[in-house]
Amino acid sequence: MARPGHGWSGAAAAKRGSAEEEEGEDPLDARIARSGCLEQHRQLQECMAERRDWRHCQEQVRAFGACMARRQQQRQRGTGPAQPPD
Repeated sequence: MARPGHGWSGAAAAKRGSAEEEEGEDPLDARIARSGCLEQHRQLQECMAERRDWRHCQEQVRAFGACMARRQQQRQRGTGPAQPPD
């Protein structure tokens, strides 16, 4: 069964293999945590696990999207949390 978090393609997962085991953290999850939107992301994940259909989680989708958009605007203005470039 797949691990919680974000999926990777089979080729990418195979390539990452032991490096991921050493790191222990999904890079996308780490990026979301640095954004300051971790709570909204957690709520969205909980809704998805419970409802199994993103259409039933629109409130959480919108909240997470709005948080990420605010962080992006702050970052562009230079007032938000610093994040390394992609």
